[in-house]
Amino acid sequence: MTSVRFVAIGDSFSEGVGDELPDGRARGWADLVAQGWADAAGEPIEYANVAIRGKLIWPIVEQQLEPALALKPTHLSFNGGGNDMLRPRTSVQSVADAFSLVLKRCDQEGVRLILLSGANPSGQLPMGRLIQRRGDLLSDAVVARVADRPDVVRALNWPDRELSSPTYWSDDRLHMNSRGHHRVAARVLSALDLDVPAEWWSLPELPASQRRRGIGYYREHVGPWVRRRLTGTSSGDGRVPKHAEWVTVAPGA
Repeated sequence: MTSVRFVAIGDSFSEGVGDELPDGRARGWADLVAQGWADAAGEPIEYANVAIRGKLIWPIVEQQLEPALALKPTHLSFNGGGNDMLRPRTSVQSVADAFSLVLKRCDQEGVRLILLSGANPSGQLPMGRLIQRRGDLLSDAVVARVADRPDVVRALNWPDRELSSPTYWSDDRLHMNSRGHHRVAARVLSALDLDVPAEWWSLPELPASQRRRGIGYYREHVGPWVRRRLTGTSSGDGRVPKHAEWVTVAPGA
């Protein structure tokens, strides 16, 4: 029986959107952490991922937390709030309250929490200054909630200025590319005191794509986002978790 059982909950950041494999499946930092963890430990680990793209933070908690805890994990990673920060009337304290509830439930179940903040895309987005300001407030509020908890594993990506560079982001400017997901995975593994493949911190830049700019960017990425807001739909509607049950990740897989 493996000694590590790692489950991830969250939105597109934890699902792995932006780091798509050739067959179209999203991989992402949590998948990379699972593999890196098994490699560093030299033994298989169990891994599950119930994150769904497009989710606001309270639906993440209400829909994903208890199913994840029912799997009896040893470690649970949590990130959320990125989608909330794009909405003008979001309460930062309400978002921080979700983090406090997740920590409380992890304490009750004897699960170690891996707390992540998302990477900062504000430098390349419309209304970037507003997103930067709201993200700063949220990051500070969440860190304050765990200030007296050294047992909580912290992988804080929002302050990472290097990760904010466009070379770590996909064409939609909202989701990290494979290079970005590897850097986040390196930070998580380092926070767990595990060996990290040195190259994960800064893989070679991806080949320059035909990045949409100007009206092309707004037509392809911003327009669909606005339509979803107006119709009350989400990019995650109808999607199921990619790993709702344990999968075994072996070293060197």
